[in-house]
Amino acid sequence: MSLLCLFAVASGPALVSAPAADTQVRPQVALINELIEQGWRDFEIRSPAPDVDDATWARRVYLDVIGRIPTVAELREFTSTRGSDKRSKLVDTLLNDDRYTEEYANHWATIWSNLLIGRSAGNDRRSMVSPEGMQKYLRDSFATNKPYNTMVYELVTATGSGKPGSDGFNGATNFLLDKVNQDNAVLATSSTSRIFLGQQVQCTQCHNHPFNQWKQQRFWEFNSFFRQTRSLRRFVDGTNDIAHGELVDQDFAGESNSPEDALIFYELRNGLTKVAYPVFTDGTPIDRSGFVSEVNRREELGRLMLESEYLDKMIVNRMWSLLLGFGFTKPIDDLGPHNPASHPELLEKLAVEFRKSSYDLKELITWITASRPYQLAAVLGTSNEVDDPSIGEMPKFSRFYLRQMSAEQLYQSMVTATDASASGSYEEQERERRRWLSQFVVAFGTDEGDEATTFNGSIPQALMLFNGALTQNAISKEEGSFIDRVAKTGRSPQDRVAVLFQAGLARRPNRSEMQIAAQLLRAREGNEAEMLQDMWWAVINSNEFIMQH
Repeated sequence: MSLLCLFAVASGPALVSAPAADTQVRPQVALINELIEQGWRDFEIRSPAPDVDDATWARRVYLDVIGRIPTVAELREFTSTRGSDKRSKLVDTLLNDDRYTEEYANHWATIWSNLLIGRSAGNDRRSMVSPEGMQKYLRDSFATNKPYNTMVYELVTATGSGKPGSDGFNGATNFLLDKVNQDNAVLATSSTSRIFLGQQVQCTQCHNHPFNQWKQQRFWEFNSFFRQTRSLRRFVDGTNDIAHGELVDQDFAGESNSPEDALIFYELRNGLTKVAYPVFTDGTPIDRSGFVSEVNRREELGRLMLESEYLDKMIVNRMWSLLLGFGFTKPIDDLGPHNPASHPELLEKLAVEFRKSSYDLKELITWITASRPYQLAAVLGTSNEVDDPSIGEMPKFSRFYLRQMSAEQLYQSMVTATDASASGSYEEQERERRRWLSQFVVAFGTDEGDEATTFNGSIPQALMLFNGALTQNAISKEEGSFIDRVAKTGRSPQDRVAVLFQAGLARRPNRSEMQIAAQLLRAREGNEAEMLQDMWWAVINSNEFIMQH
């Protein structure tokens, strides 16, 4: 049996109850706890999973808030801290301490860049999108804690160039740059409504939706808001190569060439042609003029979106899903009476509280990470066996749901755990990072351009994880490397093995794992550095390392 297999079957540490809850519970946290616990009673869940131990919780919250596992020093500092409010203080530090601002902003900028334009954006030579421009806009937004509603308005209404350093640079334009010209802005229509309002309209382009309230007429009314907008290609001087794109608003004459009444036509399945004007999803119309000087349709759309309760519900549902593994609906971006939420009252009330907080995303993260379900262990037992969303059940949040790290979290965690960053300039390191991440991108080929990252066990992925450059840097024994530094610490080989497990898994090795280390040390004829190298390779290639638990 391989060392990796031995680690897979080794039992984990016993669960330890968390310290007493913070006595100063925010009303929003109390609301979450009350309604989640009511759900447990409704489903006759006798008891939820136990509270998780401090070290595992710290690993969890570092991954969720700043996108990486904690260093050994950070982990030890937290676990040695006393006080019932230590967990809330750690979240506050990760969100608000200047030491973590850059990591927080980079992590959430990556999540939203992947959502708005995709990981592979800009790779097509015909694309006008600048991933660097999108990242810069998002990093700046999260670093300054820009209110969520402001960010949405800017993304929906932006004009200017998408590339940093170009005249009129506005990174927010990258959201729509590749979406408005294609098929009369169909992708801009469906992406905007789905991502920000949780309203899936993509299939109503051609016919009425069979299950929800969206009809073909509503799709084209929503689409009308984007018809004043165009993406313009800006070329490298003297060539046909696209340098960047520029998003502009321009007068729209409508499909009957009458800008005073700029209508569009669409065809029903029976062949009849109908007319659409810009009308928001709640039935609110705007002026029909196609003249930008008289009415800027995207600005009107942005204003109407900020007034919609679905804006609030969608971001609450998304953030809950990102932090707890499942949202209140499945899929998370499909809201409405046709798709009942698992906890409808909680979704409604938390959305109201988020609006009252002036759309402060850090506040929302604070509420969720302080809540009861976020403190629970990832244990499915006889007392909560009905809580298994993996088989189609509604989530009850009586345990923490195991999930894989994202590819970005995995990369950053390996770099953090070992200082195993790629050599060379920043640009070279970033290219290496993107090349590494590209191995995990799966494109689904849908009309929405959907993609995801997954560790699906393919041979190229396995070889890269086992033997790739990042892994080889991580297990290097060279002077000054992680293994070299560990080998010079502690009082015994057992102490040094414990450091490896704390660095990678946020726990101490169990008896079986210590026995494996002893056997390896004998097999390596007392060469401790080689034993540590073997053990570390097994840790970072284990399922436990790549899981968020």
